[in-house]
Order: sequence, then structure tokens, then C-alpha cells
Amino acid sequence: MSERAATAAPDRTPGSTDEPDTRLRRAVTGPLLYLFILGDVLGAGVYALVGEVSAEVGGAIWVPLLVALLLALLTAGSYAELVTKYPRAGGSAVFAERAFRSPVVAFLVGFCMLAAGVTSAAGLALAFAGDYLTVFLDVPAAPAALVFLLVVALLNARGIRESLRANLVMTLVETSGLVLVVVLGAVVLGRGDGDPGRVVEFPPGVSAATAVLSAALLAYYSFVGFETSANVAEEVRDVRRVYPRALFGALLTAGVVYVLVGLAAAVVLPPAELAGSTGPLLEVVRAADAGIPDELFSVVALVAVANGALLTMIMASRMAYGLAEQRLLPAVLGRVLPRRRTPWVAIAVTTLVAMGLSLAGDLATLANTVVLLLLFVFVSTNAAVLVLRRDRVDAPHFRVPLVVPVLGIASCLVLLWRQEARTWAFAGVLLAVGVVLYLVTALPRRRAGS
Repeated sequence: MSERAATAAPDRTPGSTDEPDTRLRRAVTGPLLYLFILGDVLGAGVYALVGEVSAEVGGAIWVPLLVALLLALLTAGSYAELVTKYPRAGGSAVFAERAFRSPVVAFLVGFCMLAAGVTSAAGLALAFAGDYLTVFLDVPAAPAALVFLLVVALLNARGIRESLRANLVMTLVETSGLVLVVVLGAVVLGRGDGDPGRVVEFPPGVSAATAVLSAALLAYYSFVGFETSANVAEEVRDVRRVYPRALFGALLTAGVVYVLVGLAAAVVLPPAELAGSTGPLLEVVRAADAGIPDELFSVVALVAVANGALLTMIMASRMAYGLAEQRLLPAVLGRVLPRRRTPWVAIAVTTLVAMGLSLAGDLATLANTVVLLLLFVFVSTNAAVLVLRRDRVDAPHFRVPLVVPVLGIASCLVLLWRQEARTWAFAGVLLAVGVVLYLVTALPRRRAGS
């Protein structure tokens, strides 16, 4: 992958072609963007899904994690090209509108992204209110999830800079928890208690290729999150230069950490014990018997969940704002707080929807639905790269070889084929709601034009 400069020299001043003016505040630097993406990818997924992956592939947990990383990097290449070419809030919806010249297609892509965001936040709220929280508070899950989402919304409304500073702290905490698991795996192996042979063992009687593909679908959820960064493009300083570095750097960092965590978990515990736990990494810490209190690791896990929810809701609110700016959702969603310059109506509405979903679905269904919705978005984004190659812009931007988006589309289609009927049904309901919203929004425009 390489960078390609167009004929015009870069102009970094606000309002220039290289960095267009925006009503949102450009407060996100390269390091903050890197930590934004890393914090979103290193979220709750790996803390909960290591056991599920182990149930599919036995001790070879690291293999589907590596496969999922490679699949994610394909689509990430397409995002790097399009974000640096069209640095506007709205992300995938903006790309779809430019590529396919259809408001309906742009809306459906944007709504898939929006629905995936609020669905993911709802699932993370349920995860936050689950076993890790009960270590400290024995409270009903539903009210705890609602209060959690309210707190996330207040921080989101306070400002992108404040939200990303909170993300900085939470990313360091959640990363330290995963590093702790890796270190404990090395300690267990060093004292002769672990079994390194498990890392290449697959379940008996199961095709290794089939097991890896099924587990890669689960592991893919641990990598989704990088796409949320496209929706803060208007708030990133010097976005065309820093975005590709932050994106690929964060994904590669997460991939290395995930593979090491998978290796450590398999060395410390047999697959049956990992697969039977809803908190597999906590089981690894306990089995290491290194004096780490359950409460300490539970705090780390809760911070990881909270960070994922915060970054996801930042994305969802910016997506709703971007769709309103494109007049694909009601204009009221484009209202911005005068001082904070955050889309407060979009934040309020997306939070209310997430609250409703947290009461309507279970964690497994919500997580699978997120992946399904995002795969549609990724197919559109990869296709948009191919369509928009003939559209030239007067600014330097990142560019991927044509084979990258082609392979990205193929990988998404394979993962879509592996989805279950129940997940398709749940996603279908959400998309039907989106179609109704689109029609309600479009009707006044049609009447005005008649």
C-alpha cells in the first residue's frame, strides 16, 4: 500500500481542499486518533469471546484471531483510501452516495452503520451489567445497563476532546489487562504448569479449516470498531496524513495483542474450561494463581466495556449527524451545542435507541447482528473504492492496489454466508425500521418539490 499525491500541493489551512472547513471542532491529533481506534478495537470483544472461539478451534485460538486480522486489514485499506479522499463526517454513507449516486443506497449503508453502532452499545451495556459488575454490586441488569448508557451519553455530549481523553485513560487500562494475561501465561509456562502443545490442537473429528472459518466469524467481532474512525474525519487535524498511519498502526497493535492473548489462554487453561466461562480471561488470571485479586481484573474488564461503548456511541451520534446533514434523516439531528460543538440531539436519540435495544435483546444476538450489519457496510465501502477510482480530487490521498477491495468484498461475502437465520431476522427488523424512517424523511421533500 502506498500514498499517492495529486497535482495540487497540500494546503493545511481550514477551508482548503486538503482539509475542508467544518462546523465540528478539529481537536483530534494523530496519537489521539490512534488511541481512539485502538481503544475501540481492544474493547469488550476479546474479554468475552476467547471462550467462544476456543469452543470452535480448541487450543488453536490464535489462528482465527490472525485470520480475522487479515480480513479486517483488507477493508481497512478501503477505508484509508476513501477517508483521506473524502474527509467528511458520515463515513460509509458519504462514500456510498458519491459512488452509487443514490440517496436510498446511501441511507441504507449509513443506517446499517448507525444500527450496528447502537446495537453494539446495547450489547456492551448488557455486558457491563453482567458478571463483572456483580463482583461489586448485586443489582438488576436492566436498570444498570440504562444508567450506564446515560453516563456514556453525558460524556459524549461534553465534547470530542474530553471523550478522547477519557478514551486515552481507558485504553491504557484495558490494554494493561490484556498484557497482564500475556505475562501471566509466560509465568505459568515458565514454572512448568502450562501446556504449550495445546496451541496447535484442534477439536477431534472437526475439520481444521471449517473450525477456523467459524471461529474467525466470532473473532471478527473483536476487530470491528476501526470503521468508527471514519465518522470523526471532520474532527481530525491533518486527516489525510495521519489517518492511514493511525488506522493500520492500531489494527496491527490489536492483532499482536490478540494473538498473544490467545496463546496465553491456551497455555494456561484447557479449551473446555475456557469455553465454559462467560469471563474466560478472568479464569486465566485465577488459574495463574499469581495473587491478582478478582476485583482488580473485573475493574479492568468493566473499563474495557465502557470504553467500547463510549467510542461506539461517538460513532453512532456522528453518523446520525452526518445523515441529517445529507438530508437523509430529520434535520433536527444536525443540531449542535453552541459551545461544545457536539451533535446533542443525535447523541440523545441514539442513546434512547440503544436503551431500548438493551431491553429487547440478549448479548449473543446483539453481537452477531452487529457483525452482519457491518458486513453490508464493508461490502459497500470496498465496492465504492472500485467505483470512485475515476473520481479525482485536488489533494494527496492514500491509495490501495485494486486487488485489496476485491478481496475485501470476497471476504465479507464469505462471512455473510456463515451467519445464522436468527441473526438475519433481527437485522431485518432493524433495516425495516430504517426504511420507514427514510420514507418519513423523504415525504416532506417530495411534497415541497411537487
